[in-house]
Amino acid sequence: MSFPACFHLPPDVEVFAGGHVLRQRNEMLDSVLHLDSGRVLRCLREGGEIRHQLGVVEGPCWVDAASALLGLPFPLDLVAESRVQVRRMPMAEFRRHLDALPAEARSLLIDMAKGFRQQSELAISRLALDAESRCAQWLLSQAQPDPSGAMRVTLNQRKRLIAAQLGIAPETFSRVLRHLRELGLIDGTGTVLSLPEPRALQSMAGC
Repeated sequence: MSFPACFHLPPDVEVFAGGHVLRQRNEMLDSVLHLDSGRVLRCLREGGEIRHQLGVVEGPCWVDAASALLGLPFPLDLVAESRVQVRRMPMAEFRRHLDALPAEARSLLIDMAKGFRQQSELAISRLALDAESRCAQWLLSQAQPDPSGAMRVTLNQRKRLIAAQLGIAPETFSRVLRHLRELGLIDGTGTVLSLPEPRALQSMAGC
């Protein structure tokens, strides 16, 4: 995201190696980062590992300005893909530059930031739905009738191994199971889960 020339870059340059986490998901910003050079991954991490990549940005550009403009937490993770050089502008200084802009220019930047934010949130929500769909499909594929005729699933493997089969992080698998339990689509604790609403689970799985 670019800004008018009145946004003077800070003089101090910070250098980070590839793999360095520049921003974490849901982080409240006290500064705004300008990427002078290098490439940064827009992604979602779980358990310290990148699980989903949403795009790559290459300097020079501002990498988190949309969230700063809207006063919102950063919606995803930023991880250096290569060696990067960044400059950090304190939020108070960033707001002073913004307030100095003509009202029309400030309104345009905020509208652009809202559109960019909506795109990011949509991409994240689609990934979450995809994880739920995969988990629902797996539960249905493992379901067996119990003596009463109800469907149940026995977890014969550790959750981390099941999550690996589904291509998601163990934390994501646990979160989805918790969500399905809140929706009343699964029940039970331990290694045996009942499926009281298999049709609703089939709908979630896209069957």
